[in-house]
Amino acid sequence: METAVLDEVLSERDGAVGVVRINRPQVLNALSYAVMERLVAALEAHDQDPEVRCLLLAGSERAFAAGADIKELESATPVEMTRTGQMERWDRLRRLRKPLVGAVSGFALGGGCELAMTCDMIVASESAVFGQPEIEIGTIPGAGGTQRLARAVGKAVAMEVILAGRKLSAREALAYGLVNKVVPTEAFYDEALALARTVSKKAPLAAVLAKEALTRGADLSLEAALDYERKLFYLTFASADQKEGMKAFREKRRAEFTGN
Repeated sequence: METAVLDEVLSERDGAVGVVRINRPQVLNALSYAVMERLVAALEAHDQDPEVRCLLLAGSERAFAAGADIKELESATPVEMTRTGQMERWDRLRRLRKPLVGAVSGFALGGGCELAMTCDMIVASESAVFGQPEIEIGTIPGAGGTQRLARAVGKAVAMEVILAGRKLSAREALAYGLVNKVVPTEAFYDEALALARTVSKKAPLAAVLAKEALTRGADLSLEAALDYERKLFYLTFASADQKEGMKAFREKRRAEFTGN
């Protein structure tokens, strides 16, 4: 296992899993501009590493991320935010091609909840709490919270979370389909890593294309999404992994995927 420390962001490769952790315990992993830049850059580096097949994003047991760094936002102006393009980092997360697993424990509020929702799958601890409390400080979610939350849990619940400041427990998040599973707090990271390792053992190109079909298809009509899926399906038949996977199935053995 190879580890690199980038100030308040930890990045390592665990086999075929690229792991990035937020490491600001003194402020409950608040997402400053600098932390977001390093976090996104670390995930992009893993996304481009041919040895990595799945990504894992985690915080600490106490907090995944308690929100944005309010000290930075308090004096911000529309012109400054437009000029610096600080929010565009979130678009880069959306462009990650490899599957991204979130390991969420404790607070996932505001930007932290939005960050969790950029993940393709979420393993939550029993202590996880999800919310978008921006209305309490006179603003609204600005990194996808209104859109992703409504798509995940439905309009009515999203309205209550965003307008009334309701927070969702881990069990509620599971019931509404926001997370994949809820596990004991002491096991949340290991369970998330196990899921990422499972995904990393699948055919890499197929995993990338399946993620693309799911994410892109969600914004298309059913007819257009089905057509898009079919084209990606055809594309897999140009890969060596498709030939290996079907041959291994026929020979009743484990496939050895290479990502080609």
